[in-house]
Amino acid sequence: MTARHDPGRWVLFVILLVVAAATLLPIAIVVFTAFKPVAEINGFPPTLLPADWTLDNVTRIFADLPFARLILNSFVFAGGVTLLAVSFDSLAAYALARIDFRGSRLLLLAIIASLMIPFQALLIPVYQLIANLGWINTYAGLILPRAADAFGIFFLRQFFLSLPRDLDNAARLDGASEFRIFRSVILPNAAPALTTLGVYIFVNNWNDLLWPLIISSDPSMATITSGLTMLTGPGGVIPHGVMMAGSLIALIPLAVLFVFLQRRFVASVASTGLK
Repeated sequence: MTARHDPGRWVLFVILLVVAAATLLPIAIVVFTAFKPVAEINGFPPTLLPADWTLDNVTRIFADLPFARLILNSFVFAGGVTLLAVSFDSLAAYALARIDFRGSRLLLLAIIASLMIPFQALLIPVYQLIANLGWINTYAGLILPRAADAFGIFFLRQFFLSLPRDLDNAARLDGASEFRIFRSVILPNAAPALTTLGVYIFVNNWNDLLWPLIISSDPSMATITSGLTMLTGPGGVIPHGVMMAGSLIALIPLAVLFVFLQRRFVASVASTGLK
């Protein structure tokens, strides 16, 4: 009864509704524009809901582009980077968090300092290295430059530090090696953090435009984001309906991924707060 008559709660509720509407409005525009005919998209005044629903934009995206190939490339690129980055980041984070060796603090400072360097500053030397290796228009050229991530190393190191060292010591008393401790003790206890980092890396690379656009001049090696740029016609004319249809299809895997892994996100946040 107190909550019902508390004006502050109603004000907070209204503010949350406004913020939610502002957040969902761009997604609603993408969804509804994908099902609008061309005349309605270019009409004035613009409308949110389509008067005549159509699937022409969805069918055109598969007719104008090798869209199935673009989806496959995006899964290979984002999935490959995620698997390699989580593997290498966790190994490096374990060494920095649980093994005392000379120069560990200096190495950690170097990794943290590298977070301040934008990827655009390293774009030319990395591209030259990939070109010298002959990896242009290959999956290796797309994936390997992203095979490790400084943020992931730092993120996992902080989580590993929160785990009790008694677990390591008990495993060592049983004769376990460092890799066995890492595989059988640390990784199972860090599953929420690993899942959170994996989703973060997957989403960032799935939505990445700059690197796939530069490293893949062959349309058959393009990802969804870089492939959509091929829709631009003469004079810079963009078929907005087809573009929105492609963006909507690209959004579906990320939404499904989040729905299935949202409990892991909650577990990661809760465990971080408790520790």
